[in-house]
Amino acid sequence: MKAVVMGSGGWGTALSQALCDNGHETYLWSHSPDKAAEMEKARENPLLKGVILPESLHITGDLSCLAGADMVVCAAPSFAVRATGRKLAPYLRSDSILVSVSKGIERDTNLRMSEVLQEETRCICKVVALSGPSHAEEVGIRLPTGCVAACPDRAAARFVQDAFMNEYFRIYTSYDIVGVELSGALKNIIALSCGICDGLGYQDNTKALLMTRAMAEITRLGEQLGGTRRTFGGLAGMGDLIVTCTSMHSRNHRAGILIGQGKSAREAMEEVGAVVEGYYAAESVHQLAQREGVEMPICRCAYEVLYHGKQIREVVSELMSRAKKDELLETTWM
Repeated sequence: MKAVVMGSGGWGTALSQALCDNGHETYLWSHSPDKAAEMEKARENPLLKGVILPESLHITGDLSCLAGADMVVCAAPSFAVRATGRKLAPYLRSDSILVSVSKGIERDTNLRMSEVLQEETRCICKVVALSGPSHAEEVGIRLPTGCVAACPDRAAARFVQDAFMNEYFRIYTSYDIVGVELSGALKNIIALSCGICDGLGYQDNTKALLMTRAMAEITRLGEQLGGTRRTFGGLAGMGDLIVTCTSMHSRNHRAGILIGQGKSAREAMEEVGAVVEGYYAAESVHQLAQREGVEMPICRCAYEVLYHGKQIREVVSELMSRAKKDELLETTWM
């Protein structure tokens, strides 16, 4: 099979290596021809230091690599997914499989990434979302990892499962693309919030409280938008939430620590030096929650801190002083 990964960040690079390991003819496309040439020569991505890329991996900045591809993986950051979809659309066939591995919600439209790709490609082929608890740094060194390939068309989901699955990368399938994609986008806001708690000096009790109650919020919005409740307790939901909220591999977590220590959101993102998806998702999720009439106090407070400069300790006091509730009777849960 010929596979093309669009996006030479850490995640796109790690996925391209997995495809090579499985014997597929694999191309890694970069929007920067200079970066592609450097990676081709060094056989290494600076974002995955120490990971020597397979000699069989073709690295290029030329879109013609898409010709004849059986599977195309869109690994662009969420803000660039629409532009990337526009670039790859002319090369797709009706029997191609397009895989979305970007985690986010598009600003203003509030569309999931698979919906953005469907718009730009005019639904010419099936789109599968691949998501789960998967740091590129760990997949790059072939540590055991599990993800979910989600699509209402189960044959398409199984195609992606077969393409990626090997002894270190286990793939499950799901029909719930809505729940899988929303989980991947919303957990970034919570990882940012957990980082803020770390920056403030809060410890394990606070983080456990935040993550658990955030999952209740994610589930409420996810079900309202058509997701399946079980998804949010699975790999793409709770699994991804755990790994992103607790690891220094997470850009969202690292940025949150800096914000908790007193830096502005913009300063924190500049210091992290890479896309902090949770910042952008906070605005989109706030809009979605308002539109759908879903109560999401943690996500709302994150939005107010990030976009309106609300004092962090003020929102902590507000959250801790909310009206009394019964966890079982008044919570949408598993």
